[in-house]
Amino acid sequence: MRIKEVKTSAVKLAYEVSGPKAGEKILLLHGWPDSPRTWDKVLPTLHEAGFQTIAPYIRGYGPSSFRTHLFGRNPRHTGQPVAFAQDMIDLADELGMRTFHFIGHDWGARTAQALSALWPTRLKSMVTISVPFEPGKAKMPKFPQAQAFWYQWLLCTEPGAHTFREDPIAYGQAQWDAWSPNGWYTKAELAEAARSWRGEAFKDVVLHSYRSRWGHAELDPRYAVLQDRFEATATLSTPTLLIHGMEDRCELPETTDGAGKYFTSEYRRLLLDNSGHFPQREEPKETAAAILAHLREHA
Repeated sequence: MRIKEVKTSAVKLAYEVSGPKAGEKILLLHGWPDSPRTWDKVLPTLHEAGFQTIAPYIRGYGPSSFRTHLFGRNPRHTGQPVAFAQDMIDLADELGMRTFHFIGHDWGARTAQALSALWPTRLKSMVTISVPFEPGKAKMPKFPQAQAFWYQWLLCTEPGAHTFREDPIAYGQAQWDAWSPNGWYTKAELAEAARSWRGEAFKDVVLHSYRSRWGHAELDPRYAVLQDRFEATATLSTPTLLIHGMEDRCELPETTDGAGKYFTSEYRRLLLDNSGHFPQREEPKETAAAILAHLREHA
């Protein structure tokens, strides 16, 4: 595994490269609160099948940083999915990936959906994990899901934002504990992921992501055109596999019921009985096998 970096107009984006050097490149993007370590148990299956994997750190996570010399001392630490999608397109361009498969979990899944809406001809297929596509602006969910989103509402308050800034690792651990059945991770796995949650830019990106989603922070005007196009997208045309854990206590399983109506090409949902919010960590064999079958089907 090698860590490399590309410079875009907004960020220095770090990414990990592993697998066969001559293999077809595929992109895998983690979510919150996580890191590229989320793919560690899935990657061997993909590498054995001949794929080279590119696993970026989302802007603000770990070694990914903002280009402050371009935007002054206080650049916008934007956390909108359309900004993440632009980062992925910039990365793909730098790596010469005209078209590519994309795999995303949580924030990575929302990034995949933005990519499909904004650059549909660039995606061969996508795998979205634990998050459904919901067109338009974010809408208040039904009460069971609203209760599961307690952490988002807390971040939209000043006391909640202050608590998160004081100890983002404890806040992240609270989500790991809440979102999946007990005992699914080790202390070492949490500590390794949490290495990417320490910087001020990380805190800013997380807070902007959730506060802007629910109208408690301004959207970044640099991405206004992309944001408008994304919110105007009613259906996606990318062949999609959605993987969802039946024990997911963050995005409840029923949120993906009937989500196929928003896709104009092949769409399939795989429900995993024994998994919570992190199928790639909790049920890696089943998740890896499903991803590989989807990639081969849309090679």
